[in-house]
Formats: sequence, C-alpha cells, structure tokens
Amino acid sequence: MESQVRGGTRWKRFAVVMVPSVAATACIGIALAQGALAASFSVSGQSFKVTADELHGKGFVQYGAIDLETDVKSGDDVHPVAVSSFKSAHIQNMCQSVVTPNVPFFGSATLTLRAGDSKSEDKQVSADNLYIDVEDLGADKAVFGGIDIGVAAGNTGADKGGKGPGMKGGGEHADPNGFAQQADTADLYGVHQTAWATTAGTFTLPGLSMKISTGSHPCY
Repeated sequence: MESQVRGGTRWKRFAVVMVPSVAATACIGIALAQGALAASFSVSGQSFKVTADELHGKGFVQYGAIDLETDVKSGDDVHPVAVSSFKSAHIQNMCQSVVTPNVPFFGSATLTLRAGDSKSEDKQVSADNLYIDVEDLGADKAVFGGIDIGVAAGNTGADKGGKGPGMKGGGEHADPNGFAQQADTADLYGVHQTAWATTAGTFTLPGLSMKISTGSHPCY
C-alpha cells in the first residue's frame, strides 16, 4: 500500500489524521503539570529550522507528543509536536539553522550547519533510531509505503510487532495509547521544517560545515 501527499503545507494539512493526537496533548500537558507523567527531556527555548532536498527513511512512525522547556511557567513553555521517527534514514543536502536574538553588539546571530550535499547515498547524512520533534513541516511531495493509520503509539516499536524504533524515552512525553501512524518506508522531497528537538542513536554528517554569522539567516 502506498500513500502520497503533495504540496508544501503545515502539519495540520500535511497529515489531517494527526489532529486527534495533537489535540490529546492538552490532556498530556495537564497530567504532566499534576505530576502524573514523568518528563526527563527538556528542550531549549528556541526552535530550529531544517531543510533537505530529500529524506528517505525506513521504519517510519508518527505520533503526537509534547516538549517541555526546563522551567515551565506557562503554556508558552509547553510545545505540542508531531514526533517523526525512523529506524534508519538518509538525508540529501541538509541545512540546519538556529537564530539567537538579542546578542550584544550584533542584534542577532545565526548558527548554520550543512552536510550531505551529494546524490550518492554513502555521502549523505545518515541516522539510525532518528526522532524529530516537529512543530511545522512542508514538503513538495511525500510518499509512504505500507502505511497503517490509527495504531496505538505504544505498539509501533519493533518489540511490539510495529514498524518503527519505539517511542522516544519510553514514551514519557506521549500517551502510549494515543493515535499514531506507521509505514515501512517514507520518502519526502523538498523538505522544510521547524523542530524543537532531534535525537538519534547514530548521526553521520559527511562534508560537515558549521558557521556563525551575524544577523538572521535561517535555512528558509
């Protein structure tokens, strides 16, 4: 079975099926505030932008979750995300940027990282057990092979007979009974996204280039 989505969109248009899980993050947030759930991973107060010409992944899973900043004082410190995970992935021409505002003397500064600018797979960015906590995603085209929609997030790991690497951190940031979708393969073209966190078992970056420049110069 193959599912295809075209056009650069926000997540709520790119995957309408994620609406139930994103809405459910409000309940998760209340549980966290009351101490009913453990949250061991804190994100910074800055999101970052990523672009890629192509992303080819195997063992894809997507589910709703929340990311928390270190000191949660208001709703602004709690970030609903769609976690996209892959058992393995190859990324062509990746750009990652984060803009830091209010830098003394400069106003703002941008940290930019680039890698994998090659059509040869062995020279592309590669990752195993990759998790991306996405706030906003656009793609020129997305193709999913062998997709299952509506599975329980906690049953998407290989140890439960699922197709993905399992929920991040044992699921502290998401409801294991929550809505999820999984696929054997996921191929995205012309990707641009805003994310709060990325984690991976291994992350290989051929042709790595990193620089800091004054001013605001995000990848898109």
